[in-house]
Amino acid sequence: MNDLREEFENISAQNFNGNRAFGPDGQCDSDEEVDLKDYPSYTEVLYAKLIAPHVSGIYISRWDIKEIALAAGDSMAIHPRKRMFELLMKFATSKENMQLVLDALENHMEEKIDIYTELMTSFPHSAEIFQPKIEKARKTMKLFPQIIEEYFE
Repeated sequence: MNDLREEFENISAQNFNGNRAFGPDGQCDSDEEVDLKDYPSYTEVLYAKLIAPHVSGIYISRWDIKEIALAAGDSMAIHPRKRMFELLMKFATSKENMQLVLDALENHMEEKIDIYTELMTSFPHSAEIFQPKIEKARKTMKLFPQIIEEYFE
């Protein structure tokens, strides 16, 4: 069993560690521009780009969604994350409400970026972990104006 575990670790190390095609978190690093037309609705775009932390760089918990909704002017109970996100998007059916939600999301992400930056300052060796997350978060936030333009104008 130990030989199998050792062999697996060697394969993982060869495939992911040091391979420039993969980032520090083992995910593909893509500089491709996101085409919003690939998604049927802004709900799908935001869910695909925000909820998975390996895409957005930020983990958004159920409590975070609740706080984001509250900051945008909505109130909701705790449900599974996907359901809460869908409820938040039902609130954001107008351009004005969607802008409130996106502003609240951006503020939440900026708070997380501040935490990551503080950790990188206190622990410089952690920069290789947190810097890619910050870059992903900034890239995700650049989508917000595109979402307003594509789906609300």
